Amino acid sequence: ELQLVESGGGLVQAGGSLRLSCTASGRTFDDYAVGWFRQAPGKEREGVSCISTSDGKTYYSESVKGRFTVSSNNAKNAVYLQMGSLKPEDTAIYFCAAVWSDSPNPEYVFSAESYEYWGQGAQVTVSS
Repeated sequence: ELQLVESGGGLVQAGGSLRLSCTASGRTFDDYAVGWFRQAPGKEREGVSCISTSDGKTYYSESVKGRFTVSSNNAKNAVYLQMGSLKPEDTAIYFCAAVWSDSPNPEYVFSAESYEYWGQGAQVTVSS
Protein backbone atom coordinates (compact mmCIF):
# COMPACT_ATOMS: atom_id res chain seq x y z
CA GLU A 1 0.00 0.00 0.00
CA LEU A 2 1.17 3.52 -0.74
CA GLN A 3 2.04 5.74 2.23
CA LEU A 4 2.48 9.50 1.87
CA VAL A 5 4.32 11.89 4.17
CA GLU A 6 4.33 15.67 3.78
CA SER A 7 7.15 17.87 5.02
CA GLY A 8 8.34 21.45 4.67
CA GLY A 9 5.52 23.38 6.25
CA GLY A 10 6.09 26.26 8.62
CA LEU A 11 5.62 29.94 9.32
CA VAL A 12 6.47 32.52 6.68
CA GLN A 13 5.79 36.21 6.15
CA ALA A 14 3.47 37.39 3.41
CA GLY A 15 5.31 37.53 0.12
CA GLY A 16 7.64 34.72 1.13
CA SER A 17 8.11 31.20 -0.18
CA LEU A 18 7.94 27.65 1.09
CA ARG A 19 8.42 24.27 -0.53
CA LEU A 20 6.35 21.30 0.53
CA SER A 21 7.48 17.76 -0.15
CA CYS A 22 5.33 14.65 -0.45
CA THR A 23 7.36 11.48 -0.15
CA ALA A 24 5.89 8.10 -1.00
CA SER A 25 6.78 4.68 0.34
CA GLY A 26 5.39 1.22 -0.13
CA ARG A 27 5.23 1.51 -3.91
CA THR A 28 6.99 3.42 -6.65
CA PHE A 29 5.40 6.71 -7.52
CA ASP A 30 5.10 6.02 -11.26
CA ASP A 31 1.72 6.41 -12.96
CA TYR A 32 -0.02 8.29 -10.17
CA ALA A 33 -2.05 11.46 -10.08
CA VAL A 34 -0.77 13.37 -7.07
CA GLY A 35 -2.86 16.23 -5.80
CA TRP A 36 -2.24 18.96 -3.27
CA PHE A 37 -5.16 20.05 -1.15
CA ARG A 38 -5.49 22.53 1.66
CA GLN A 39 -7.94 23.08 4.46
CA ALA A 40 -8.22 26.24 6.50
CA PRO A 41 -10.11 26.34 9.81
CA GLY A 42 -13.84 26.37 9.21
CA LYS A 43 -13.46 25.87 5.48
CA GLU A 44 -13.84 22.93 3.14
CA ARG A 45 -10.86 21.10 1.72
CA GLU A 46 -9.72 22.79 -1.49
CA GLY A 47 -7.71 21.26 -4.30
CA VAL A 48 -4.92 23.58 -5.42
CA SER A 49 -2.64 21.56 -7.69
CA CYS A 50 -2.11 18.18 -9.28
CA ILE A 51 0.61 16.47 -11.25
CA SER A 52 0.59 13.29 -13.27
CA THR A 53 3.79 11.42 -12.46
CA SER A 54 3.51 9.47 -15.73
CA ASP A 55 3.58 12.40 -18.18
CA GLY A 56 4.27 15.43 -15.98
CA LYS A 57 1.03 17.25 -16.79
CA THR A 58 0.20 19.83 -14.15
CA TYR A 59 -2.98 21.49 -13.01
CA TYR A 60 -3.56 24.54 -10.82
CA SER A 61 -6.55 26.18 -9.23
CA GLU A 62 -7.17 29.81 -10.03
CA SER A 63 -6.34 30.76 -6.45
CA VAL A 64 -2.69 29.65 -6.80
CA LYS A 65 -1.99 29.79 -10.54
CA GLY A 66 1.15 31.75 -11.22
CA ARG A 67 2.33 31.52 -7.61
CA PHE A 68 2.63 27.78 -6.95
CA THR A 69 4.58 25.21 -8.96
CA VAL A 70 4.16 21.45 -8.66
CA SER A 71 6.90 19.05 -9.73
CA SER A 72 7.87 15.43 -9.30
CA ASN A 73 11.02 13.39 -8.98
CA ASN A 74 10.15 9.77 -9.61
CA ALA A 75 13.66 8.61 -8.76
CA LYS A 76 13.14 10.00 -5.25
CA ASN A 77 9.48 8.94 -5.09
CA ALA A 78 8.58 12.53 -4.30
CA VAL A 79 6.33 15.36 -5.41
CA TYR A 80 6.95 18.97 -4.49
CA LEU A 81 4.83 22.09 -4.19
CA GLN A 82 6.86 25.27 -4.47
CA MET A 83 4.77 28.10 -3.07
CA GLY A 84 5.68 31.71 -3.76
CA SER A 85 4.17 35.17 -3.21
CA LEU A 86 2.39 33.69 -0.23
CA LYS A 87 -0.63 35.47 1.21
CA PRO A 88 -2.26 35.19 4.64
CA GLU A 89 -5.20 33.49 2.94
CA ASP A 90 -2.88 30.64 1.94
CA THR A 91 -2.71 29.67 5.61
CA ALA A 92 -4.02 26.11 5.93
CA ILE A 93 -3.07 22.51 6.50
CA TYR A 94 -1.74 21.18 3.21
CA PHE A 95 -2.27 17.56 2.22
CA CYS A 96 -0.90 15.51 -0.61
CA ALA A 97 -3.05 12.75 -2.04
CA ALA A 98 -2.54 10.11 -4.71
CA VAL A 99 -4.45 7.74 -6.89
CA TRP A 100 -3.15 5.34 -9.51
CA SER A 101 -3.76 6.88 -12.91
CA ASP A 102 -1.68 7.14 -16.05
CA SER A 103 -3.96 9.87 -17.40
CA PRO A 104 -5.95 11.81 -14.81
CA ASN A 105 -9.24 13.34 -15.90
CA PRO A 106 -8.88 17.14 -15.58
CA GLU A 107 -12.50 17.34 -14.44
CA TYR A 108 -11.71 15.46 -11.25
CA VAL A 109 -8.15 16.41 -10.28
CA PHE A 110 -9.40 18.84 -7.63
CA SER A 111 -12.03 16.49 -6.22
CA ALA A 112 -10.92 14.92 -2.95
CA GLU A 113 -13.12 11.90 -3.64
CA SER A 114 -10.91 11.03 -6.62
CA TYR A 115 -7.93 10.17 -4.43
CA GLU A 116 -7.21 6.97 -2.56
CA TYR A 117 -4.14 7.73 -0.47
CA TRP A 118 -3.58 10.72 1.79
CA GLY A 119 -0.76 12.12 3.85
CA GLN A 120 -1.17 13.42 7.36
CA GLY A 121 -0.90 17.10 6.41
CA ALA A 122 1.57 19.93 6.97
CA GLN A 123 0.73 23.28 8.52
CA VAL A 124 1.50 26.39 6.50
CA THR A 125 1.03 29.72 8.24
CA VAL A 126 1.48 33.02 6.43
CA SER A 127 1.70 36.09 8.63
CA SER A 128 0.73 39.55 7.41
